Amino acid sequence: MSGSIFGKNLKISTWGESHGPALGVVIDGFPAGMELSESTIQEYLDRRKPGTSSVTTPRKEDDKVEILSGVFEGKTTGTPISLMIRNTSQKSGDYSQIASYYRPGHADFGFDSKYGFRDYRGGGRSSGRETIGRVAAGALCCTLLKKMGIELTAYTKSIGPVSIDPDKFDPSVIRENPVCMPDADAAQKAFDYIQKCREEQDSVGGVIECRIKGVPAGIGDPVFDKLDASMAKALMSIGAVKAVEVGDGVLVSTYKGSEDNDGFTSENGKIVTTTNHSGGIMGGISNGSEIVLRCHVKPTPSISKEQATVKQDGSPIDVVIGGRHDPVVVPRAVVVVECMAAVTLLDAMISNMSSRAEYITDFYKSKK
Repeated sequence: MSGSIFGKNLKISTWGESHGPALGVVIDGFPAGMELSESTIQEYLDRRKPGTSSVTTPRKEDDKVEILSGVFEGKTTGTPISLMIRNTSQKSGDYSQIASYYRPGHADFGFDSKYGFRDYRGGGRSSGRETIGRVAAGALCCTLLKKMGIELTAYTKSIGPVSIDPDKFDPSVIRENPVCMPDADAAQKAFDYIQKCREEQDSVGGVIECRIKGVPAGIGDPVFDKLDASMAKALMSIGAVKAVEVGDGVLVSTYKGSEDNDGFTSENGKIVTTTNHSGGIMGGISNGSEIVLRCHVKPTPSISKEQATVKQDGSPIDVVIGGRHDPVVVPRAVVVVECMAAVTLLDAMISNMSSRAEYITDFYKSKK
């Protein structure tokens, strides 16, 4: 199966299935010499693991990471880093009934059409559990970016009809509520709405926003490897994401040029933009402003409400999806968005180190 490798200089390759023995990731191209422990990675994995609140799947997994290679005496070695997370709470029997039909809203039919078979136990590679490898890799990238003064903050912007109030934005409460909103009042309303949908045997979607501060100007490329294009690919590769916006996103189609254009000025000898409609990226290259990304996440397709579909032979059937499922995937996907953005940004920054001849000559001159 192709398509499990992401990145140019920094490559990540995720592996494993939802109900297999384990899942994990191999990170190739990560620089040597960074201090790394399992606890650093675990902090990020704990943010996405199931069973942590009433708005997540009741599936209980510790999601404990094991470092198999690429780290020696607490530091990265520059060789491939292999990370593994064992599955400990599989209940494959919950999915045996769906082997004969295609679940509405799922990848079942497409997977079967492509490969001629499918792992019906929780979706196999199509399961949201695949993102555990992305988060493990992203934890390393976030750690290195932080050492460069770059901070990524992702959070839930909205769930269903409930949106945060920009005037009440408080990043300190993001991890203090089960829906990961930076607005305590909106978080309670969103929680109540999720519970209502759950009582109706339904699910709900939402929007995740990610803001990146401290990125220097000049990161990215002007054609196919535009920073925003790479970010869009990375974020759209997350299973439940159906749309990605950068900066003002779809709103720019309603603006005039005079309203959309970000001007430039000088502050304390540094060139900065006067506005940030572009979300920190112009012409595919960062301009030094805060990078703003937004992901629209669909409702969880597995719901207890009866739905019509067909069996593999095309005959109709009404189904109720069993198993353990999130009534909303948005809160657990917040850290996935953050980590995929970190992987993409670090890869672009490594590429940028060779964008000028002087960068290379100055580096090697300093070694003499």
